[in-house]
Amino acid sequence: MQPFIHYFLHIIFPLLLAHLINKPHWFSTYLILMLTMLVDLDHLLATPIFNPCRCSIGFHPLHSYIAIGAYLLLLVPKSTRIIAIGLLLHMLADGIDCLFILHLV
Repeated sequence: MQPFIHYFLHIIFPLLLAHLINKPHWFSTYLILMLTMLVDLDHLLATPIFNPCRCSIGFHPLHSYIAIGAYLLLLVPKSTRIIAIGLLLHMLADGIDCLFILHLV
């Protein structure tokens, strides 16, 4: 169930959200939301790069609580709102993964 929820939130939900947020320009909105997945590049700084038992939130620099606070601030200007939504959605998906790792879901 965890992989389904994770990839739904990373791929399908942004598509639905793009239609909801900006129907006339849904594709460009979806593309921006998908580009926010580049936040996972900070995984390259970890050893090992991928560890299925590691919670990303609070571990990787772009998944830190300070970074999440910055993403929340990006919601304020209209020009960065879509980027902020994509980054926060990514953090939500990774946060749900953390709950699975801790067996809370």
